[in-house]
Amino acid sequence: MPDKARELLEEFRAVTGKVGLLDTILPPILFLLLNGLAGFTAAMIGALGLSIVIAALRLRRGQSLVYALAGFGSVGLAIALALLLGRSEGFFLPAIVNGGLTVALAFVSLLIRKPMVAWTSYLARRWPLDWYWHEKVRPAYAEVTVIWLFYFAARLFWQVSLFQGSEIDELTLVNTLTGWPATIALLIISYLYGTRRLAQLRGPSVEEFRSGAPAPWSGQRRGF
Repeated sequence: MPDKARELLEEFRAVTGKVGLLDTILPPILFLLLNGLAGFTAAMIGALGLSIVIAALRLRRGQSLVYALAGFGSVGLAIALALLLGRSEGFFLPAIVNGGLTVALAFVSLLIRKPMVAWTSYLARRWPLDWYWHEKVRPAYAEVTVIWLFYFAARLFWQVSLFQGSEIDELTLVNTLTGWPATIALLIISYLYGTRRLAQLRGPSVEEFRSGAPAPWSGQRRGF
């Protein structure tokens, strides 16, 4: 495996965890499939049933239930909204609302010069928060946040348009494609662009910042 591909894989695992994604994406995917093949009731039962099975398997293996409970909660909320509205596309409302909040947070974070991507990196890596606001570090995170802003805004506009038109099949396809497949691509682009910009900016690495090393710095060579 090429060094860069191995680095990307290791960084992705370090930030997201090796198995947590499955807990949050499998039940919604099953719901979408069953809804098209067997109807809403079958989809509801199948998605909730899978969430329970995943939680039971984690409990049996002594693993954390955080991701399983998150998946169960998101599916339960989506189904409740669909029932409340009496429309299958109501299942997508939590994702649409979440997308709107993401766009708003990204925009506000840029206005206050505390880019959202820096916060997400901090929460995942726990690097010194002040390092992200360094004048030769922050621009990289601000630029990647702009990329995120355009991506999530475009996805939100697409989803809302399809939701208003009650185009459930198209909404299902868009929600699936712009879910984790597109998000993984976004994370890869963010990492490659972000690490490149950090190198260009020639700011201190995390360790150099912690130790108070003077310029010139070697810079952050890995991790974003």
